[in-house]
Amino acid sequence: MFVCCRTTSVGYFDLMSMTQSAVCTLTSVIFYQQALEPFVASWFGSLARFIGVRASIRRIDEILGHLSKNTFDRTYTRWVWHGKNFEGTRTSDSGNDVHDVHEGPDVNDIPNANEGDRLGDMIRAAQDKFAENPATFEGVLKDSETPLYPGCSKYTRLSSILRLYNVKAGHGLTDQCFDEVLEVFKDMLPDDNVLASGAYEAKKILIPMGLPYEKIHAYPNDCVLYRNERESLKNCPVCNASRYKENEGVPKVLWYFPIVPKFKRLFSNADDAQKLTWNFYGRNKDGLLRHPADSPQWRFINGKYPEFRKEKRNLRLALSTDGMNPFGSLSSMHSTWPVILVTYNLPPSLCMKRKYMMLTLLISGPKQPGNDIDVYLAPLIDDLKILWEKGVKVFDAHQNETFNLRAMLFCTIQDFPAYGNVSGYTVKGKTACPICEDRMKGKWLKNSKKMVYFDHRPFLPCDHPYRKQKKAFNGKQEFKKCPKDLSGEEVFQKVKDIQITFGKKSRAGISKQGYKKCYDFWRLPYWKRLFVRHCLDIMHIEKNMCDSLIDTLLNVPGKTKDGENARYDLKDMGIRSELHVVEGKPKKYLPPAAYTLSRKEKKSVM
Repeated sequence: MFVCCRTTSVGYFDLMSMTQSAVCTLTSVIFYQQALEPFVASWFGSLARFIGVRASIRRIDEILGHLSKNTFDRTYTRWVWHGKNFEGTRTSDSGNDVHDVHEGPDVNDIPNANEGDRLGDMIRAAQDKFAENPATFEGVLKDSETPLYPGCSKYTRLSSILRLYNVKAGHGLTDQCFDEVLEVFKDMLPDDNVLASGAYEAKKILIPMGLPYEKIHAYPNDCVLYRNERESLKNCPVCNASRYKENEGVPKVLWYFPIVPKFKRLFSNADDAQKLTWNFYGRNKDGLLRHPADSPQWRFINGKYPEFRKEKRNLRLALSTDGMNPFGSLSSMHSTWPVILVTYNLPPSLCMKRKYMMLTLLISGPKQPGNDIDVYLAPLIDDLKILWEKGVKVFDAHQNETFNLRAMLFCTIQDFPAYGNVSGYTVKGKTACPICEDRMKGKWLKNSKKMVYFDHRPFLPCDHPYRKQKKAFNGKQEFKKCPKDLSGEEVFQKVKDIQITFGKKSRAGISKQGYKKCYDFWRLPYWKRLFVRHCLDIMHIEKNMCDSLIDTLLNVPGKTKDGENARYDLKDMGIRSELHVVEGKPKKYLPPAAYTLSRKEKKSVM
């Protein structure tokens, strides 16, 4: 027998297809060197050096054939990436000692493993991709071990390209500029250097290290995605339009970056894996609200789903999306929508850092998806549903074990217009508030030509003095109670039977007020039980409120909210007679309000 495994069962394993994750699930793998013939070579040794082994039962003759063709590196004797610590032994989760293995290379032997680019971590984190394509791994490993030039001990071919490409991405260099930078660097180095000669060659070197992504075709009018059973269609099944643009042959594309590989890579780094348990082990539990982990919704989830709470590494995520112009222009002629996931398991100082914000979808323009955003969210919702119902096996580098990772979507974050797209509620018109719905209606101002929602006194305490004031408000006292918030179950009952056809050309039957669709998040089993499903981006609210306030105080022409039309609306409503427009010749006069500033006061503000 060539391989002995301390597990519940002993079998023969295909050493060609083994990876680290299975070895961590097993307890230990011991190679009997006396069973190895002199026909050993280097391929499997270099493969095992970074990716270990994966269990797969094979016949004895197949194992012998593989061993005779692809053999071991005798210098690899200490399994530091397979649960083996630096002292030479480790202990299994059950507390039983594991067999010693021969000593060998330390983690510091990996070229540039401790450099800022964490090259060694990247190679180990990407190991699953190489299991079925060892030739690709051979190329990556060769580049990671080849010095940049003879005698160079600091940089290898791979680490140098990775370092330079980080500079390119960080400073927004174009490919043309990067070509020239590489050309200059290559000319400065000794003649026999192996630096990539251009951006194209550099990308080819780095591609195996990246995470997978999917390019999914979409109909330009946002009717459907060409995926699953529709992947081979040439025409839209909704409107029968061609899949490809006329005279161009290029369809609209959704870029989907699967979330499961990203989570696996996070947990493959011991430091990151430890940080992802902050919400349980590192949080200050003094009753103050500093983080979503301190919220009532977090505690409710812990009580409602004890099995989910039991695994401290299970993830709680927030989804954020908004439109942007990727061409660096403020023009609204093009709108691309990125969809980003935030991990709330991390502390406040890290959860919004760029490193831990995951781009999951990129909805290409030029038109925004609008109400049809559900079409594009479908691949992400499918993965979130799997992560909740079944979970995925993930290796935790901090605890040196494989566990079943589950995740849930805690809430969404967006500005108010995007709130309407994501939640399926019409955020315009008389009933624009998704919380109050038709229990608080707006009023149309014919002169200002806008809908306003001006009386918020129902939200004050019942004994508040403002409730009895008339002149300062709309001329009436207000004793109504604030509208009762609907639970997720109640909202779901209202929307579950709404059926619409997505697409820019399928607007018939869509409601102009209230809920207009049963949006895709309701497919998540826990969604209707959450207290707060959608959160507003306070940055937009703060900016818009501040702009309006400053423009009104300084009376900025065209931007102030206090103008001639606003004063005429006061007259139509029969309130604030002291502020009505005074008709005069040749000019009309607007009486000063309590907030009107003199010229001297405006200068002091500015």
